[in-house]
Amino acid sequence: MPDALVARLEDVSVDFGERAVLRHCNLPIVEGAITCIIGISGAGKTTILRLLDGLLLPTSGHVYVEGRDLATLTERELNEVRRSISLAFQFSALLDSLTLGANVALPLRENTTMSEQDIQQRVRAALDAVGLAHAYDNLPAELSGGMLKRAGFARAIVTRPKLVLYDEPTTGLDPISVHLITSMIMRLRERSGGTAVVTSHDLPSIYQMADYMAMLFEGVIIAYGPSDEVRSSQNPIVQQFLAGSDVGPIPI
Repeated sequence: MPDALVARLEDVSVDFGERAVLRHCNLPIVEGAITCIIGISGAGKTTILRLLDGLLLPTSGHVYVEGRDLATLTERELNEVRRSISLAFQFSALLDSLTLGANVALPLRENTTMSEQDIQQRVRAALDAVGLAHAYDNLPAELSGGMLKRAGFARAIVTRPKLVLYDEPTTGLDPISVHLITSMIMRLRERSGGTAVVTSHDLPSIYQMADYMAMLFEGVIIAYGPSDEVRSSQNPIVQQFLAGSDVGPIPI
């Protein structure tokens, strides 16, 4: 039986003016799995996350989330779909003037009718899940870079979404924090039973967490499959990228 899909890109192209960012991309997002999207800077990885979250519509092709073509939905219907998706931004995007608890509570206060007591319970549970229960009343300026990342994760999972999108979650972190963040993404997926899509350049982190991998090159998905399958690909572009070599078809 084929794997169930939470979302998929079907023959998707995206143009920004004269520049083609994505070209005829097909990408299945398997339910309950972590799919990692790799590729050099500017390859279009973040664009795929924006497509999956409905923040961007394709120039051509289709983006399906839970079987619904996002391009055909009204704004109200699109907002309904978005409630099952969370995007953990690369730089956390916390509001400096709000405490950590208030930042994490924002999606609940803006998009639900939960009582204040229930919101606080949900926020404390989310912060506890990322090891930040003690920082409920702290301001973002009082947190380290790794803690800010984890706070962004707490805000992403507080709505208990079916699909979490992580944009470069380990960028700029020290090796200990990278390991902590990678383990946390895996643990959050296991606890929630949800699905994750991660864009990253950090190959050791990807190898640790990825169930599936997709490689983008010049706007095209040139490899996709189970992690072990992509890692053993004979495609010279994939081989060069994974080896981190300056010799090969990828221009330096």
